[in-house]
Amino acid sequence: NCNYFQLQAQTAITFRNNSGDVVEFHGLEGTGKTETLYHLMSRCIMPVQSGGLEVAVVFIDTDYHFDMLRLVSVLEGRSENESEERVRLCLHRLSVVHCNCSVQLLLTLHYLENTFSSQLSLSLLVIDSISSFYWVDRFNGGESTVCQEANCLLDRLRRNYGIVIFATTHVIMRNYGSDPGVSEVPGSSSSSSRRWRSADRATDFDKPYLCKAWQRIVTHRMLFTKSPVSKDHKQIFSTACTSITIKGVKRCSFHVMEDGVKFVCDK
Repeated sequence: NCNYFQLQAQTAITFRNNSGDVVEFHGLEGTGKTETLYHLMSRCIMPVQSGGLEVAVVFIDTDYHFDMLRLVSVLEGRSENESEERVRLCLHRLSVVHCNCSVQLLLTLHYLENTFSSQLSLSLLVIDSISSFYWVDRFNGGESTVCQEANCLLDRLRRNYGIVIFATTHVIMRNYGSDPGVSEVPGSSSSSSRRWRSADRATDFDKPYLCKAWQRIVTHRMLFTKSPVSKDHKQIFSTACTSITIKGVKRCSFHVMEDGVKFVCDK
């Protein structure tokens, strides 16, 4: 199902009853991870009458790459008839926080715990990227106490408040035998030899590298790639999703358009 992960996200975000999911977006830069986050966030903060979920979102920006203008463009594209005031109201449901080290991230999460407990409309926490401080932390001793505590706190947030967490991770190692960020167009003649690596075997490209405390709480892992060729002059991006609750791999392909993500199977 092309819209598998979108439907999963919608279901999980709408109901804050059970333990929330933790979804990891993994891939090279330029494979559509952040664009997919904008797509999901816009759906969350849009009003119900416009097809949204009308819930609040917290975005933690550790790379300082958050593009507010891009998110506004996606919002405007998804709601052509919405006025500027309506778009502004959507943005009021979004809080953006910047962190420049693991300690700051931990302190931010402690602060957010009180916010999540008192503000039931807050349903989604996005961290882009949770791997930003990997090398600094590793230089300072690997799986530091701060990192462990931050991941335990994330686990507590999802269990106690039903918060859904989306977090991106960068590729830090490459398999130089092939191009790790590229996948063939689905259905192409040579795609069988370059299938989704997460479905077959671990490589330097896709194997988890963050601490065990993080790996234990991840419920869904999505590997993002992009095709070396385009279709109808549009770049094709693809993702393969593995889950602790569902056997096998769910795959979908999409384009990144001016007004956001468009699934290949969408009419």
